[in-house]
Amino acid sequence: MAKQSEQERLLALSARDRVFWTQDGVILAGMDEVGRGPLAGPVVVACVVMQPEPLLMYVNDSKKVSEKRREALYDRIMETCIEAQTAWVDQTVIDEINILEATRLAFNTAFSKMQTPITDVMIDALTGLSIPARQHILIHGDALSYSIAAASIVAKVERDRYMRGQDAIYPQYGFAQNKGYGTKSHMDAIREFGPCPLHRRTFIKNLL
Repeated sequence: MAKQSEQERLLALSARDRVFWTQDGVILAGMDEVGRGPLAGPVVVACVVMQPEPLLMYVNDSKKVSEKRREALYDRIMETCIEAQTAWVDQTVIDEINILEATRLAFNTAFSKMQTPITDVMIDALTGLSIPARQHILIHGDALSYSIAAASIVAKVERDRYMRGQDAIYPQYGFAQNKGYGTKSHMDAIREFGPCPLHRRTFIKNLL
């Protein structure tokens, strides 16, 4: 079987989006989050309205894209999209209301910042948002929708940039490498040095 070309992959990834793009009066956004699982730092949600054409080469689930390519794609998405907004909910709020509610809050806030009159939103997995648009839930949506994939890249690049900046303030935890996720070296550092203000206390209580 011949290897799928990048253009063919993009056409397949955008097939669900195209159903909305071809309808009069419909404006589609993709939404995704990054940072539900880490032991430290914020959860970040992006809401993005992409142009139907041209499809940007290499847009994909952010986990499948190298850091260098994600950075370049972030700039292209921000230059060419109709609109993109992000919302951040930090570790103190996550500890107060739990990660699921913090994630919902970030989704609702990101949507509320949009100036574009969005009618439909494709969302990766999360249900029950308080937004005035039709919600279309896709499990593993960042691998199934072009719009969600673009949102996943925007959210991940912004969060990763932030965590690299925090590495300069708290170098002992290796945030530039682990981005706050629970790697062995990160957990060992928490045990050795204790938590910093960036850590989610409800996530690390078993380590302390």
